[in-house]
Amino acid sequence: MLARGRVDAADLQTLILGALRVADIAVVVVAGIVAFWLRHDTWALPQLYGLAIVAAVLICVNFMQIARVYVFEDLTRIAAQFGRTTGAWVATLLSLLALAYFTQTSVAFSRAFAIAWLVLGLAGFILVRLALSLQIDRWRAAGRLGRSVAVIGAGEPAKHLLQHLSTIARARYRVVGVFDDQAGVIGPAVEGHRILGTVDDLLLYARSHPLDEIIIAIPWQDSEKLQTITKKLKTVPINVKLCPNYGGWSLPARGFESVAGIPMLAVHERPIAGWSLVLKEVEDRIIAAVLLVVLLPLLAMIALAIKLDSPGPVLFRQKRYGFNNNPITVFKFRTMFVAPEDERNVPQARRNDPRVTRVGGFLRRTSLDELPQLLNVLNGEMSLVGPRPHAVAHNEQYAKIIDDYLSRHRVKPGITGWAQVNGYRGETDTPDKMRRRVQYDLYYIDNWSLFFDLKIMLLTPFVGFVNRNAY
Repeated sequence: MLARGRVDAADLQTLILGALRVADIAVVVVAGIVAFWLRHDTWALPQLYGLAIVAAVLICVNFMQIARVYVFEDLTRIAAQFGRTTGAWVATLLSLLALAYFTQTSVAFSRAFAIAWLVLGLAGFILVRLALSLQIDRWRAAGRLGRSVAVIGAGEPAKHLLQHLSTIARARYRVVGVFDDQAGVIGPAVEGHRILGTVDDLLLYARSHPLDEIIIAIPWQDSEKLQTITKKLKTVPINVKLCPNYGGWSLPARGFESVAGIPMLAVHERPIAGWSLVLKEVEDRIIAAVLLVVLLPLLAMIALAIKLDSPGPVLFRQKRYGFNNNPITVFKFRTMFVAPEDERNVPQARRNDPRVTRVGGFLRRTSLDELPQLLNVLNGEMSLVGPRPHAVAHNEQYAKIIDDYLSRHRVKPGITGWAQVNGYRGETDTPDKMRRRVQYDLYYIDNWSLFFDLKIMLLTPFVGFVNRNAY
């Protein structure tokens, strides 16, 4: 971590995040002790309360990690930090409440203590982050968090890189100079940055000047030159990065991986894989089963209302595309009069649509017609949260005109989703509306977490079910 008596920017960020974790633990402990003192007017903490505080620490640090609280780039975004820490802290106390209930110890705890702990803890988290945000701003102003970078190369890749660093990432990267083996014939500077010499000069420069990173920005097709440069740079204790050719900047890089000993750039990864996939599957099956049992009386009443309102089946079945673009049969409560269906031409429901029954209109406005899809979730074809599945005809229509439309099918479709709680549901009478919906779906896929799922499910009854665009 210490190089030439100096902590570099990357190590400083690591230290800051570590200190924040320690501060959060201290907030949980101190808030719990102070809350007990406020309620009982004594510092003599009983053993059961002490165990509760220890459990809170263990649970909270995990919920904070799931909520992506410890992402350095987000530490100065106070609104985002407030939302994430609030969710994680509330989830922690709810978990403690459930634990106390199942261990039959809930009567031993004061409700006033719990409320005070909730408020004091939240206040402590926010105050820590406000103070840290101000300090980060000071460090950035003083250049403490800017990484010192030397660039190798003076051609087009280097020019594009230097322009990008100057306009987009100036606060995070400070270019100390450019080095190129043809320094004598190129000129004194590139994009306003001095050419300080050759690669051999860089090796001498690195011995006496603090450097965080060296970026090689020369054409990849010049493989012999790349090998020569990288071999020379093996002698310096500094991070060395290889900048792609400018055309490769548009690739969605996910890092490098070794395949049979060959380093390869990972462009796409399967989302929600490994233990995350197991966690989401467990979440879906358990919650879907509980909801079906709890909502059984409501489901029976809706089924009876449909039968009394118009002739035809209670459930409506429709082919849609699911995970990996495989067709699935989606269940819904029937909301329209029975008529022959052409899966190649499915008009979307519109305001005052004559096909919709009286009961169906109410079900569509409240999204209660979607409840039978809990059966799809139990069957493993759908998820509680994910991109909404569209009719086959609509899928094929929009796949032709919207980039990345079919990327929605990298995960299972959901009963509700990030697009729905942000108001993008109901009729999509223009490609732009569908394009915005797709953008929200892809954001969800790339940023999935258990906390994100729970947030969407909690928002759905308030903003996802009832919507002016649903008819």
